Amino acid sequence: MNAKLCFPIAVVLTLAGCSSSKPPEAQTAQPQHRFQAKETEVTVNGKKAVELSQPQSADATKPQILSADILPGRGMNIFKIKAFVPGKGIIDVLVSPPLDQAPQLLNNGPTDQYGQASYSAGGAILVPFANRIRGKLRPDGKTIEATILGKKVALNANSHGKKPRAELHAMHGLILNRAMDTVNLQSGDDAASVTGALDAGDFDGHWLSKSDVSVTATLNNEGFGFTVTVKNTGDEDDPVGIGWHPYFALPSGDREQARLSIPAKMMAQVNNYDDVFPTGRLLPLKGKYAFNKPGGLALDKTFLDDCFVDLNRDANGHVTAEITDPAAKYGVRIIGISPQISAFQAYAPVEKQFVAFEPQFNWGDPFGKEWKGKDTGMVILKPGDSVTYSVEVQLFIP
Repeated sequence: MNAKLCFPIAVVLTLAGCSSSKPPEAQTAQPQHRFQAKETEVTVNGKKAVELSQPQSADATKPQILSADILPGRGMNIFKIKAFVPGKGIIDVLVSPPLDQAPQLLNNGPTDQYGQASYSAGGAILVPFANRIRGKLRPDGKTIEATILGKKVALNANSHGKKPRAELHAMHGLILNRAMDTVNLQSGDDAASVTGALDAGDFDGHWLSKSDVSVTATLNNEGFGFTVTVKNTGDEDDPVGIGWHPYFALPSGDREQARLSIPAKMMAQVNNYDDVFPTGRLLPLKGKYAFNKPGGLALDKTFLDDCFVDLNRDANGHVTAEITDPAAKYGVRIIGISPQISAFQAYAPVEKQFVAFEPQFNWGDPFGKEWKGKDTGMVILKPGDSVTYSVEVQLFIP
């Protein structure tokens, strides 16, 4: 593993009435940075998990993100985020098992053949597309043939609905089970970060061009955030959609009173909530889907697996969505910084105490004929061009 530890190790000598034979520089206590980046003992897919952390503030009146665990062995999955919340203590911001159970969950077994277990917990990073892509099932029964920019591409058929004979399709990109080539850590007084770099090539023959992927996750005083940069290193046009699939916990356990605020004007109609394939129609947000009203809307008993589009941006060009849990006096703000973020996918099963809230470049089935040429958020990179996805997570008291 090419992990570079970029923080000094504190050495303290307390010797009374004697002198040390060690060189003078070893006798000087080195200050330890407030924000720490370090490897853990947990290894997933040949790479050690990385923890970014900071000490808890003496101010117990404000929420504070304390740590984030990232998995360089699984496409930089943001597996855990822990925080202090007034009245609740230390909580998990994301729904995922303990870190030491990650190797059992993400084991490339029958339920993780293409890395799909990565988007069942924590927060998987999705490249070079988010959401679903449909196509014709190939004779091998394991891949689909999709038409992308007029060319035939074979994609792993890693998802399907629960009903009998549900259509196999490709879901959530091609780095779910990829280990980063290099991992570099940085600690400091103002922030801690980890950067993973991957020469993805043409994603094992499944994509149109070649790509370099770089992910940098950062913990600082403002909260937690990360960037994903994809560069087209090939000779063909490179369609790129980037997303994130975080499962946000509802600390109160009272799902019905939790509220979503989504700054969108429209939502994509789907054929049903088993396939969740878009029909090509956009619907205004109203009734039980009016999450764009001031203060948002309570989840109540509404099932969600919907793509919200036509986003409203602030003066900085950012788009901000919120999850509030009034019973826990807790709120999460998800800030989409990149102008290319054009959709928020919200997944919230009625029987679960979480909301998967996914800022992404592209809409569902972005190359589907149902869209009739509409811009569905995929960024087309010319050879040598790059694009960056950037998201921040902040906590607040509603």
